[in-house]
Amino acid sequence: METRGGAGSSGGADQAGGRRHLRDVVDSLVLSSPARTAMIGFVLVAACCAALLSLPAALADTGAASVADAVLVAVSAVCVTGLSSVVTEQHWSAFGISIITVAIQVGGLGILTAASLLGMAMSKRLGVRQRLLAAQATGASQLGHVGSLLKVVLLTMIVAEVVVATLLLPRFLLRGEEFWTAVWHSVFYSVSSFNNAGFTVHPGGMEAFADDPWIMAVIGAAVFVGALGFPVVFVMSVFWRTPRAWDLHTKLTLTTSALLVAGGWLLLLLFEAGNPRTLGDKGWFATAGEALFLSVVSRSGGFAIMDIADMSQTSHVLLDMLMFVGGGSGSTAGGIKVTTLAVLGLAALAEARGLTDTTAFRRRIAPSSIRLAVSVLLVGATIVSVGTMVMLSVTDEPLDFVLFEVISAFATCGFSVGVTERAPDEGLYVLSALMLVGRLGTITLASALSQRTQTRMYRYAEERPIVG
Repeated sequence: METRGGAGSSGGADQAGGRRHLRDVVDSLVLSSPARTAMIGFVLVAACCAALLSLPAALADTGAASVADAVLVAVSAVCVTGLSSVVTEQHWSAFGISIITVAIQVGGLGILTAASLLGMAMSKRLGVRQRLLAAQATGASQLGHVGSLLKVVLLTMIVAEVVVATLLLPRFLLRGEEFWTAVWHSVFYSVSSFNNAGFTVHPGGMEAFADDPWIMAVIGAAVFVGALGFPVVFVMSVFWRTPRAWDLHTKLTLTTSALLVAGGWLLLLLFEAGNPRTLGDKGWFATAGEALFLSVVSRSGGFAIMDIADMSQTSHVLLDMLMFVGGGSGSTAGGIKVTTLAVLGLAALAEARGLTDTTAFRRRIAPSSIRLAVSVLLVGATIVSVGTMVMLSVTDEPLDFVLFEVISAFATCGFSVGVTERAPDEGLYVLSALMLVGRLGTITLASALSQRTQTRMYRYAEERPIVG
């Protein structure tokens, strides 16, 4: 008995040692280049999903699957965008839609966050290396909060999706759906809305629910919460009794998001209330409700309750700006992020007032954060400009439609004016690349620049060029 016990103990020690060795190898590979690991991870997951969607079992009818369509939809699901070159409920089978749902969930959680959670599950604790990795993945500002933040990531996602599904289920049943069909639709829309994916499985998409305030309110609220970001949810959950204790990032995210929703709502009412093709032929309650829903989902949700192509060009420009801004940092939303806009706006205001420091909520914003915001804005604008030129060269679409579609792909929003459905295979690959770059580009840039801080022992003489 003693020999067997000793052998068992030795075997357990070997297994523990093997797990530690495997964890160290994974840590070393990931930490050598977190940005590259994230990109490779997203590409691999998208490739696996594209391969599965290319199978005959993933199609609703027997026919050859288009590789370009499979790649675009897979990337769109992993990057939680919602752009699709085919009609989801018509083109894909139940198996194909299940693959899309899993891809949305994996993409929402994030490859780096999933890797950090896996490391925590293996080791039962977070080491310093894993905390650093998780801090980059989730946007945590303090190293000691990463373990709690990772738990909030999973807890928030699970609780939010269960709550959304629970709220949607009775409504789907009242609409005449069978029980298990209603359950499946509730789960799908809870995953798609909280992760800001924008995929739908009903004929006509979200337009089928334009007359249902309950479904629009639940999905809109899920999109808004998902776009806030896990760091914000973490702070609010810890200091929910004392809002004054919220950090500057949380206050800026909530304030800017609220202003964008309110401003977008009022401007959409102004631009579309008289448009008979969109909101002009509806009552005041329906008009106000649909405009508010569009304002909420336009920054990343992508649930269109009307044909976006029928909206006025003025509304298209407004949606371009809202999509480009996106949601909160560390969230499932895309774009340059609302805090980037807030920091740039506050810096411009301080410069106009002749102030040396940029401040908000009695806190001074570091000059490095302002430089980082400028860099993210310039890179985002450059990506959109290059993407627009490439798409114009491979399609025959007008400039305003192409620009709209490119911003939607870059900002992982999912609104479409029909360019994606009409684009050739080359255009679908361009849009897929834009979604990948948009999902990871600004995050990678921000993390890379924030880590590369150099201090010189000397300073050059100051001189002011003419600006403006």
